[in-house]
Order: sequence, then C-alpha cells, then structure tokens
Amino acid sequence: MKNQLQIISFVIFGLLISGCSILPKVNPVEVRTIAELPPMYHPPLPLEMQLVDVKFEILTPELMQEYLDLVKEGKAPAKPYYALTTQQYENLSTNMAEITRYTNNILSVVKYYRDYDKKETVEDSGKK
Repeated sequence: MKNQLQIISFVIFGLLISGCSILPKVNPVEVRTIAELPPMYHPPLPLEMQLVDVKFEILTPELMQEYLDLVKEGKAPAKPYYALTTQQYENLSTNMAEITRYTNNILSVVKYYRDYDKKETVEDSGKK
C-alpha cells in the first residue's frame, strides 16, 4: 500500500511539475484588426414648415376713423389691431428673409454630407 502511495504521489508530482508541457504546442493565432467606420446615421429631416397665411390690413387714420364709427354703430365687430411702423415692418421682413436664408443654408449642408456619404459608400462597395 505504501508502495502504491509513493507511485501515485510521484505521478501527481510529475504532472504538477510538467503542467501543460505534455500537451502538444499550439500555434499562435494572428489577429488582424481592420478599423472600419460605422455607417453614418442620417436622421430624417423634420417636416416641412406648415405656414398659415396672414392677412395684412393697412389702416390709415381715415380708415381707422371709419372703422371706429362702424364699431360705435354696431356694424363692425370690435377686434384688436396690432400696429407696426414702417421700420418695424421692414425689420420683420428682414428677419423672415434671414430665417429663409438660414434654413436653405442648413438644408444645403445636410444635402452635401448625405451626398458625400453616398459617394464613400459607392467607392467602398467597389473596392470589395
């Protein structure tokens, strides 16, 4: 029994010392990493602006007096009017033109990058 214990302990000791050197050697695997950009996300454009028509009425002092007389007689509805001076109206018009210009510029930038991404996608698919 003692002899068997010695043999078993030598075998275990031999296995512990040799470790994995008994197993056949494995060739290392070469890993190549190819950096590839993810596809560019193109969020959908927002809905087009749904503008509502605005009716402008120009009230001169004569027209205003006529309107006030009709309101006193009960022939015209009493409604508030918002007045702009000529300079304020020009400022409003300039602001609207600036908004239109800015929107067109932003849309052209978005279009440029979408077209640019399409060109790259076509070139990449041609190389493969």
